[in-house]
Amino acid sequence: MLIGALLLLTWLALLLRYPQKALPLSLAAVLGLGLVATWVAWQDTREAAQLARLDLRLSYAPDGCPADRPLQVRMKNANAAPLSELRWRIAAYAPGDTVNLAESTYSAPRYRGPGELQAGAEWSDCLPLPPLRSGYRAQTLEFRAEHLQGRFAN
Repeated sequence: MLIGALLLLTWLALLLRYPQKALPLSLAAVLGLGLVATWVAWQDTREAAQLARLDLRLSYAPDGCPADRPLQVRMKNANAAPLSELRWRIAAYAPGDTVNLAESTYSAPRYRGPGELQAGAEWSDCLPLPPLRSGYRAQTLEFRAEHLQGRFAN
């Protein structure tokens, strides 16, 4: 914070003392920062659009999955690019409610997708349940994947 304020004061002093040299350099620096910010924003919106095209469904399926991993996940990559990496958190909601009933503790399981999922391909697996608040049973809850973070091959 102090270094930033010092840099700003130095830049202002140089701009006032040598305006003919400092102004073109300042404009070039602002233009460069603007280009970098535009590129980062474009990458972020592109990644968000690709993540939105993933069809990720979670269901409690104790009959079709092992006892220690009763949560079934099915995912389809509807993108034109292969999925390289995917991470997410699981939230649990009572039907019609907006309060997340899954506790996010340090010991909660980390959820990751397949290493590589080609465009148009499907993947399914069984996952462990997140720790739930006391008094709630998994069979009465709806599970959703939230906070998706992923990377796609170019």
